[in-house]
Amino acid sequence: MKRTWTMSLVLALFALVLVAPLAWAAEIEGKVTAVDAAGITLEDGTQLTIPPTVRYERMAVKPGATVKASYEEKDGQKVVTRIQVAK
Repeated sequence: MKRTWTMSLVLALFALVLVAPLAWAAEIEGKVTAVDAAGITLEDGTQLTIPPTVRYERMAVKPGATVKASYEEKDGQKVVTRIQVAK
Protein backbone atom coordinates (compact mmCIF):
# COMPACT_ATOMS: atom_id res chain seq x y z
CA MET A 1 0.00 0.00 0.00
CA LYS A 2 2.76 2.41 0.94
CA ARG A 3 4.64 1.54 -2.27
CA THR A 4 1.58 2.42 -4.39
CA TRP A 5 1.20 5.78 -2.65
CA THR A 6 4.89 6.57 -3.15
CA MET A 7 4.71 5.62 -6.83
CA SER A 8 1.64 7.85 -7.29
CA LEU A 9 3.44 10.76 -5.67
CA VAL A 10 6.51 10.28 -7.89
CA LEU A 11 4.34 10.18 -11.03
CA ALA A 12 2.44 13.31 -9.98
CA LEU A 13 5.68 15.22 -9.37
CA PHE A 14 7.08 14.03 -12.70
CA ALA A 15 3.93 15.25 -14.52
CA LEU A 16 4.16 18.60 -12.74
CA VAL A 17 7.77 19.06 -13.83
CA LEU A 18 6.83 18.36 -17.45
CA VAL A 19 3.77 20.62 -17.55
CA ALA A 20 4.91 23.54 -15.37
CA PRO A 21 7.11 25.26 -17.98
CA LEU A 22 4.16 25.41 -20.37
CA ALA A 23 2.14 27.35 -17.83
CA TRP A 24 4.81 30.03 -17.57
CA ALA A 25 4.89 30.89 -21.27
CA ALA A 26 3.61 34.38 -22.06
CA GLU A 27 2.01 35.51 -25.30
CA ILE A 28 2.41 38.71 -27.27
CA GLU A 29 1.11 40.10 -30.53
CA GLY A 30 2.51 43.07 -32.40
CA LYS A 31 3.92 44.59 -35.55
CA VAL A 32 7.54 43.81 -36.42
CA THR A 33 9.78 46.88 -36.82
CA ALA A 34 13.17 45.16 -37.13
CA VAL A 35 14.60 41.72 -37.85
CA ASP A 36 18.16 40.56 -37.21
CA ALA A 37 20.03 37.26 -36.82
CA ALA A 38 19.08 36.95 -33.13
CA GLY A 39 15.38 37.79 -33.38
CA ILE A 40 12.87 40.56 -33.88
CA THR A 41 11.78 43.88 -32.39
CA LEU A 42 8.11 44.82 -32.14
CA GLU A 43 6.69 48.34 -32.48
CA ASP A 44 6.32 48.66 -28.68
CA GLY A 45 10.07 48.05 -28.30
CA THR A 46 9.77 44.42 -27.18
CA GLN A 47 12.73 42.37 -28.31
CA LEU A 48 12.15 38.68 -28.91
CA THR A 49 15.01 36.23 -29.32
CA ILE A 50 14.21 33.40 -31.73
CA PRO A 51 16.36 30.31 -31.19
CA PRO A 52 17.33 28.31 -34.29
CA THR A 53 15.26 25.37 -33.04
CA VAL A 54 11.96 27.28 -33.46
CA ARG A 55 10.26 26.55 -36.77
CA TYR A 56 8.47 29.43 -38.46
CA GLU A 57 8.00 31.14 -41.84
CA ARG A 58 11.25 33.12 -41.90
CA MET A 59 10.40 34.96 -45.13
CA ALA A 60 7.03 36.11 -43.72
CA VAL A 61 8.50 37.56 -40.50
CA LYS A 62 9.65 40.95 -41.77
CA PRO A 63 9.15 44.61 -40.87
CA GLY A 64 5.47 45.49 -41.12
CA ALA A 65 4.22 41.96 -40.46
CA THR A 66 2.01 41.33 -37.44
CA VAL A 67 3.12 38.33 -35.42
CA LYS A 68 1.75 36.36 -32.50
CA ALA A 69 4.36 34.69 -30.32
CA SER A 70 4.68 32.63 -27.16
CA TYR A 71 7.85 33.15 -25.17
CA GLU A 72 9.60 32.38 -21.90
CA GLU A 73 11.81 34.71 -19.88
CA LYS A 74 15.36 33.29 -19.74
CA ASP A 75 18.31 35.24 -18.39
CA GLY A 76 16.46 38.53 -18.90
CA GLN A 77 15.54 37.78 -22.51
CA LYS A 78 12.20 36.92 -24.04
CA VAL A 79 12.94 33.64 -25.83
CA VAL A 80 10.34 32.59 -28.39
CA THR A 81 8.88 29.10 -28.11
CA ARG A 82 6.34 29.55 -30.92
CA ILE A 83 5.71 32.28 -33.49
CA GLN A 84 3.34 32.78 -36.38
CA VAL A 85 2.42 35.60 -38.71
CA ALA A 86 -1.12 36.87 -38.13
CA LYS A 87 -3.29 36.66 -41.21
